[in-house]
Formats: sequence, structure tokens, C-alpha cells
Amino acid sequence: MGEELQEKLATRILWESPFDVPFLGPIRLSESVVMTWLIMIIIMALVLVLTRKMKIIPNKRQALVEFAVTWLTNFFVGNMGKNGKRYVPYLSTVLIYLGIANIIGMFGFGLKPPTKDINITATLAIMSICLVEISTFRAQGGISGFLKSFAKPAAFIAPLNLMEIVIRPLSLCMRLFGNVLGAFVVMMLIEHVCGLILPMVFSMYFDVFDGLLQAYIFTFLTSLFMAEGMETEETNKTSPLAA
Repeated sequence: MGEELQEKLATRILWESPFDVPFLGPIRLSESVVMTWLIMIIIMALVLVLTRKMKIIPNKRQALVEFAVTWLTNFFVGNMGKNGKRYVPYLSTVLIYLGIANIIGMFGFGLKPPTKDINITATLAIMSICLVEISTFRAQGGISGFLKSFAKPAAFIAPLNLMEIVIRPLSLCMRLFGNVLGAFVVMMLIEHVCGLILPMVFSMYFDVFDGLLQAYIFTFLTSLFMAEGMETEETNKTSPLAA
């Protein structure tokens, strides 16, 4: 029975793994890329629907949009400070994308979370770390300040700070990929052992709560890394914690 379950689970995971789909003649696209395009279309459609005919006196739909934008702005600015406000649109977009990507599989119709593909999570992690280094470069006032930032708080830990350039994207990538794939494997085991009803209950946790939580953690850690890089001597002196 155990071997049969393992074989079924392995077959299901293999079937669920990302594969290439025909695009134009010999050109093929990763299934994860196609799913990402679909999510982009969904996001753009929601933006167009929710932001049309906006008025000075907002209705319920507009009030909801304004509340969401205000919450996201306050959340990220609270993590990064006022200097990080320019990066809020990117971080908000990544949060929305990951939120939809992580839960899209629960709607059926053959939809699969693109974040089960390590190439997608690695790309997002690399983009986020590039943003971290760019924001650090700007905040530190150029190349000299950027290089000096690796020697903080002490020069002898500069090699460790350099290693973080590789470690940070790797941790972001593997955390997101591992949690999404792990949740899928656990759900497959529950379906084979417990039938139909109980998996529906667990799906609310693994597909909804855990999926949204991973989106939150990914963007939250990115904003914290950016806040650390944008920290300067001037901000330390004016910080309430320094008083």
C-alpha cells in the first residue's frame, strides 16, 4: 500500500510539474510563463474594472481601492521609511502577483501555481535583490558609499556582507518554492489518505492562508533588506531609536 501511494504521488507530482507548451511553430513556452501571462491579464482586468469612473466622492468600489492602496503604501513605507516610497508600486505588484499565483490552483480548470517552478521563484528573487542593491546604491550616495556599506557595522565582516548578495536571493527563492511545492505534496498525501471532505478543509490552509502568507513574507523580507541597505548615518541620527 505504501509503495502504491508513493508511486501515485510521484506520478501526480510529475504530471503537475511545469512543462513546455507549443507557441509558434517550433517555439515553445514554459507552462509557468503562460500562467504568469494569464495572471498579468487578470491583474490588468481588475485594475481597469476597479479604477474606471473614479470620482471625488468615492463609491464603495473606489473606497475599497483607495483603502488597499493606502494600506500597501503605509505598510511598505513603514518598513523602509520615506525614501522607500518610490519602490512601493513594484513591491505592491509583486505582492498581488504572488497572492494570485499561489492560490490560483484551487480554482481548478487545470490552473497550476507558477511558483511551483523554481525558475519563476528564482527570477523574482533575483529581481528583488537587484532592487535592494539599486536602492542601497542610491541611498548611500554613489559607488563610494555603496562600497563602504559592505563594511558596516565593522570592516572585518565585509566578506559576510558580500556573501549576502548570493545568500539573500537564494533564501527568498528556496523559501517560496519550497513552501508552495511542500504544500502541494502534503495536499496530495491528504487526498490519498483521507478521501474528499477533509482535504477541502486543509485546502483552505495550504492553498489560501499559506499561499497568501508566503506572498506576504517574500515582499516583507524584500522591504526589510531594502530598509537595511538604505540606512545611512543621517537616518540613524534622526531615528527615534537613536535618541
